[in-house]
Amino acid sequence: MSKKNMLVDSVKVEFTDPQPCCREAAFTIPADAVKAEKAKVTAYISGVVRLPGFRAGKAPANLVSVKFAGEIKEELRNRIMSAAFAKIEENKEMELLTVGFKTQPDMEKDGDLEFVLNMNIAHEIDLGDYNAISVELPQDAVTEEMIDERLKLYHTMYGSFADVEEPAKADDMLKVNYSGDFELPEDASASLKRRIAADDTFLMLSEPESIPGAIAALTGAEKDKEYSFTANFDENCGEDALKGKSVNYKVKVLAVQRRKELTDAELLEKIKMDSIEELRKVIRQGLERDSEAKRRQDAAEAVFKKLDEAAGDFPMPPALLENENSKELQNIARTVVHSEDDAEKFKKEIDEHKKTAEANAKVALRRRLILAKLAKLENLTVSDAELDDRITGMSYYYGMKPAEMRNALQRNGAIEELRMEMAAEKALEQLVAKVIK
Repeated sequence: MSKKNMLVDSVKVEFTDPQPCCREAAFTIPADAVKAEKAKVTAYISGVVRLPGFRAGKAPANLVSVKFAGEIKEELRNRIMSAAFAKIEENKEMELLTVGFKTQPDMEKDGDLEFVLNMNIAHEIDLGDYNAISVELPQDAVTEEMIDERLKLYHTMYGSFADVEEPAKADDMLKVNYSGDFELPEDASASLKRRIAADDTFLMLSEPESIPGAIAALTGAEKDKEYSFTANFDENCGEDALKGKSVNYKVKVLAVQRRKELTDAELLEKIKMDSIEELRKVIRQGLERDSEAKRRQDAAEAVFKKLDEAAGDFPMPPALLENENSKELQNIARTVVHSEDDAEKFKKEIDEHKKTAEANAKVALRRRLILAKLAKLENLTVSDAELDDRITGMSYYYGMKPAEMRNALQRNGAIEELRMEMAAEKALEQLVAKVIK
């Protein structure tokens, strides 16, 4: 028996299958193996720590075991869990999806160490000869009319705003005074205060709205007139104090402003280009990139449809399906609940929402499992660097620091799930690149 595998080889495990796609692993690690490994951990820590009065690595083991009891216990636990996972991995036929504790190891206990892991495992999925899949999706041609339309948009988009005497219409900008009847907390932030009241400020009649309902209420508004409307703030409003709240606003329109459409010469000066022909060329390239991106997205869905057909029926882990149900129900709630009235209506219709969530969950989990199988067949993995890049991108989207985003994912146990999703994305992208015509 090699020294490297002594702990792994001492691990005893019994597997049971309480439900389809679920497996429990009951581990027992003999007391003498735990004691021997603890001695190794203590010796390792003794070799790296410094204690007053002793040279590095020369402190007595009994003193180290008292002084660094917490560190020794944590390192011992990590080694035991690594050994347990190594034992699981000896079963090459088991495709592990997620792992969680049913019972935790009691590191303070004398004698044999026992704990139980709950594992969700993938059912065997047969994707057939997926490399033989073929999809024909011609790329949409970029026409001169499409370039003309984009060019017209640029003429307007880059124009400056100027006062008009006409009623306001979509995409206009209003100079306004407004106030809402929301009672601000004493520690209200400057941004929250601006959401509730402001003078000589501007409201755009275009998405995204800073005050929900402003576009509908103020389209057609005229200079020097006053208007009232109710804003219903949803969960994505960006201000915790306003989430789910309804606020009544009064608005005085001081001016209606509209973008002035630029001439060709003014537009070229604005975007620092020499000719309209050069700009049309740039627009064409951008539209062609958009067209190719759409073509690949359509191809990915067509390829997945064929994978889905090849996979046929297969059971899914109940625990994962239940978790997916919860996520889908939360998504529905975020979409439809924007006020207290919405919340009451949601509660009354909860059974119908649950049915919708369950149907969506089955589709979402089935897709994830099929693509996870494809990633495994293609031997695709996601590196730590790739994972870090994705987490950094997510942190920008959610307005968090990358470290905060990673910690949030770790708390939710979502790091490995994210890695699996990224591997699945890579697998589908790779297959699309091989089969698209």
